[in-house]
Amino acid sequence: MNDLIRIAIAYDFDGTLAPGNMQEHSFIPKLGLDKDGFWRESNAMSKEHDMDDILSYMQLMLQKARERNIPVTRRALLDHGRQIRFFSGVESYFEEINRYAGSKNVVIDHHIISSGVRDIIKGTVIAPYFKNIFASGYVFDNKDVAIWPALAINYTNKTQYLFRINKGIDNSFDNSLINKYVEEERRPIPFSRMIYLGDGETDVPAMKMIKFKGGTAIAVYDESKLQDHGKASAREICEDLIRQNRADFIAPADYSKSSKLFKILQHLINRMVEEERLLRLKNGDFA
Repeated sequence: MNDLIRIAIAYDFDGTLAPGNMQEHSFIPKLGLDKDGFWRESNAMSKEHDMDDILSYMQLMLQKARERNIPVTRRALLDHGRQIRFFSGVESYFEEINRYAGSKNVVIDHHIISSGVRDIIKGTVIAPYFKNIFASGYVFDNKDVAIWPALAINYTNKTQYLFRINKGIDNSFDNSLINKYVEEERRPIPFSRMIYLGDGETDVPAMKMIKFKGGTAIAVYDESKLQDHGKASAREICEDLIRQNRADFIAPADYSKSSKLFKILQHLINRMVEEERLLRLKNGDFA
């Protein structure tokens, strides 16, 4: 079997690749705000206006910055991205997993599907590894100042981006193909060759859908998030996803080469290679 096999791995961002919410790394501290107070106000805004919670936080970011005469520019968001701190192993993970996949004749397309801010993600050191960064974003004026939410990706509409990956749609605006019937064998990335990584708290619809379509869902958890005030720990939330058949695997959010997560991904790549080999034999390809 000489032909390359192309697979896709889609990642949530907050709580999956980096701890906490991306706004908490530098945006909120720079404005001198309390992070818990910011999210309480955002949630109150959602409730008061019957508003999508992603639009609420995006609007509140602009409002709080305006109150302090700090323009939210594209460059400023990119700078905030440069200050993101990642889970262990993330910064070397992409080179390592791509190298392993290449040894198996596999090419990985990496994608972000996040409710966070896409220009913050674009500023991170790992941004060049992604084919697509599907994330919430702003409209900018002619001075590159954010003036209006352009796109809000919440936990339910994340699922459409899995179909965009499946059908090879590399943008958020083109809806002509997303609802068009395309035979599975003509789609660039079959769901059976797709993996979704999320932290379990906001990724249930995406995980459930990708499992239903024949892909693989992995729930990762921050081991530093211990049980607090009677609430379930991050690990317990992920264990519940296994019991509820919403995830296939769980692992600590450690992306180093010796980690459980990395080993799971290696075995999944191996399985996809064997499944593709069997499919080609079934179709009469004995090369």
